[in-house]
Amino acid sequence: MPDDPAPPRPGGGPPDEDTSETPDVLEYMVMMVGVVYAIVLGLAIAGVWEARGAAEDTVRREAQALYEIDQRLDVYPAEFRSQVRERIDAYARHAVTAEWAAMERDEEPGPTGAELLSRIRADLAHRTPADELQAQAYQPLLDEVAAADVARHERLDSAGTTLPGVVWFGLVAGGAVTLGLLFTLQIRRSTRELILASAFSALVVFLLFLVWSFDAPFGHTGTDSAQPLRELLTTPF
Repeated sequence: MPDDPAPPRPGGGPPDEDTSETPDVLEYMVMMVGVVYAIVLGLAIAGVWEARGAAEDTVRREAQALYEIDQRLDVYPAEFRSQVRERIDAYARHAVTAEWAAMERDEEPGPTGAELLSRIRADLAHRTPADELQAQAYQPLLDEVAAADVARHERLDSAGTTLPGVVWFGLVAGGAVTLGLLFTLQIRRSTRELILASAFSALVVFLLFLVWSFDAPFGHTGTDSAQPLRELLTTPF
């Protein structure tokens, strides 16, 4: 007699289909959401880190240009050197105090910084070289003032947050979805799984805080990013 046909398998599949190795769709969904969110979060961290590095380079170039002006003044009389160095000190002090506070609030700084830098340029441009050494230093000094002016405008242009609001919405919503799927679909509420899920949640929150911290190129609080300009001050404040 011919063998009896195999009984149908649970789920309505054909008799010869082995469903014991079929992966769970929910597991794939959680995995894909986690992978996509990790990629987006990594790109956000890379973007804000790059913007912060560029902002710090801009501040260093601005401070370096002012430092070069201070050093090249040695060929001029002491009275003129003191005058220009007082201008540089006033400019750096205003930038660290008033302009940094405005940049942290994402506001437009006033015209005082530009006026202080213009006074430095006017002092140098209107000083007629008295000898060969001053003649050689004249144009390089004006070039350094121009370099400081360009760096200042780049600094002001890069102030404020790096990521737009829609990206922040995606980061926060993606984190909530990822953690929600993890707690509702993946874990069985055992002690070990709860510990691992809590550690993963803490990691996501920490990375979001890291993005928020680096999102402002010059920082959300304090003037640590202004350290190169602070070093130009003749007297601390």
